[in-house]
Amino acid sequence: MKLVALSVAASLAASAAFAGGYVAPVVDTAPVVAPVVPVEAGTDWSGFYAGLQYGQGNAELSDSDVDSDYDAYGLHAGYLFDFGKVIAGAELDYNKVDLDLDDGDADLWRLRGRVGYDMGRFQPYATLGAARVSTNAAAGDFSETGITYGLGAEYLVTEKFSVGAEYSRSDFSDVIADGIDLDTDLVQVRASYRF
Repeated sequence: MKLVALSVAASLAASAAFAGGYVAPVVDTAPVVAPVVPVEAGTDWSGFYAGLQYGQGNAELSDSDVDSDYDAYGLHAGYLFDFGKVIAGAELDYNKVDLDLDDGDADLWRLRGRVGYDMGRFQPYATLGAARVSTNAAAGDFSETGITYGLGAEYLVTEKFSVGAEYSRSDFSDVIADGIDLDTDLVQVRASYRF
């Protein structure tokens, strides 16, 4: 019996020693901070802009042999809304036109809508609107409103300054007499400051 009591006591002592088991010490580790990856901000074309343009073109009267090259220079101003990939807005511009033929000159005003595609710093676009031309006596002395449309592209050199090129066509009906239309083509380079 003494042996049984000792066996039970030894068994209890052994199980008490192993009951808690081995516990490894807790070591605090420093939190791992993920590196910050710089994300390039997208280009935002929204806002007012204004600038200068210069170009050369050709004016042709229908039903006649009158055809003249010309230089055009002037100012433009507008506002664009950036809707993500689509950019839309409106622009007003003025061009002083110097015709090569007969020392004629003209004033060309255009109010146009503009829709472009956002490709980051590069934006191709299309324009459509109304144009008003007024000429002096040497160029025929008339004033007429017509339609204007064109294609262009603009590149942001900095966030505030852009350069571009544009082709536009303006069509004016019955400018001197019924059936005599004026069609003009104009290629311009442009520089704009963004506010």
